[in-house]
Amino acid sequence: MMVKRATGLWIILVLVCMALVPLNSASANTLSDIPDAYSKEINYLIGKNIITGYEDGEFKPNQLVTREEAATMIGKALNLNGSTPRVTNFSDVNPNSYAAGYIQSANDQKIITGYTDGTFKPKTNMTRLEMAYLLSNAFKLTDTSKVFYTDMPSGTAQSNAIAGITNAGVTNGYTDGTFKPSASISRAEFAIMLARVLNDTFKVQPPEVTGKTQYVTVDSLNVRTGPGTSYAKIGSLGFGDKITTYSKTGDWIYVKTSSTVGYVHTAYISTTVPTPAPTPSGKKIVALDAGHGAHDPGAVKNGLSEKNMTLAIALKVRDILKQSGIEVVMTRSTDTYLSLDERVSVAQKSGADIFVSLHMNSATNTSASGTETYYTNAGTTSRATASKALAEFIQERLVDELGTKDRGEKTENYRVIYKNSLPAVLVEMGFISNTAEAKLINTHQTETAKAIALGIQDYFKWAEK
Repeated sequence: MMVKRATGLWIILVLVCMALVPLNSASANTLSDIPDAYSKEINYLIGKNIITGYEDGEFKPNQLVTREEAATMIGKALNLNGSTPRVTNFSDVNPNSYAAGYIQSANDQKIITGYTDGTFKPKTNMTRLEMAYLLSNAFKLTDTSKVFYTDMPSGTAQSNAIAGITNAGVTNGYTDGTFKPSASISRAEFAIMLARVLNDTFKVQPPEVTGKTQYVTVDSLNVRTGPGTSYAKIGSLGFGDKITTYSKTGDWIYVKTSSTVGYVHTAYISTTVPTPAPTPSGKKIVALDAGHGAHDPGAVKNGLSEKNMTLAIALKVRDILKQSGIEVVMTRSTDTYLSLDERVSVAQKSGADIFVSLHMNSATNTSASGTETYYTNAGTTSRATASKALAEFIQERLVDELGTKDRGEKTENYRVIYKNSLPAVLVEMGFISNTAEAKLINTHQTETAKAIALGIQDYFKWAEK
């Protein structure tokens, strides 16, 4: 980023000048293109000689501010050496450019920096987010109370900068509820924001926070401190809970309830009140396969064996599903061995609706980590579609519960799912070869089992629609 966030030197910049290249001073009365809607703010700054017009008698409100122009402003504000020609540390700055001296002087003072490829990108426009950093840091706008723009960045520092200038009355975004952080900033926008910082009479009210009423569509929905599974869980919502939703970040949305605030995944909420699924006429039956067994331990790492972990978790999944009225057929419930084809046969002869095989991953690279769920496109289109949906539901629940790396849903013709006529998935819960991840799953067997069970329940609700 061009803006050096922590420096107080930006304060001098915004207080001293708006001129982007050397210009003659102009009075408010001589500028022909100042927008009427913002004439008070712009004329206020002109009257204080903070900004000027151009030699052609115009203010040019829509002209964008570039990085080299910002460097020139800094240089003039700080009386840096702006003489040219001057060779800079950046490969793309012409030594004869009017800004070359200021760019290098500001770089020498560690006020501005370039990019990792050795360029400065002098013609690149300054963004609204960069301006938010500049004003919030320069004027210590520290009120970072929650602000709801539909395009709010997910980064804490970024959202705090935008919240700071919003809560200070410097901006209230656009009428469509956006802030447009990546949009370039114009001279008029710069002037308006600066005038509002300097003079309280120009300030605007923060945007009215109008949320949308929605409802939780699953039995258990984690609420997190941020928009992603890497953020800590701070609560849980249940089926039919009423929530108020605000800004959306990717697949996550900020919500408020009577008891908590935080982020939830958008896949599990709806604008309509959900109704409990009708009790099906037939039983729901799950064939649950604990991978390996007996003389086949699977992967053995970190003092743990795959066969024991899969069986322990599978038994817990069985008990949770039974409590919800779902019948479970185990391919093995003790330390026994079945061939791959025998496992498929048990599932198909039992009349099961779906097949779920549990495994732990392993790699020679002990830093490899994450959860992934496999399905196959073999068989009928409806079976492939159902298998994919089952994989997605279980994967989403596991990653959400464990906070593991999301390696996604993948297709692979593993025999227990490829030779299976049922919707089938093979779940790699995590890497037993990764010390931390193996410990996480082993010490959180109940949580892992609950996530898998919830994913299965999500699938059945989907299948009934």
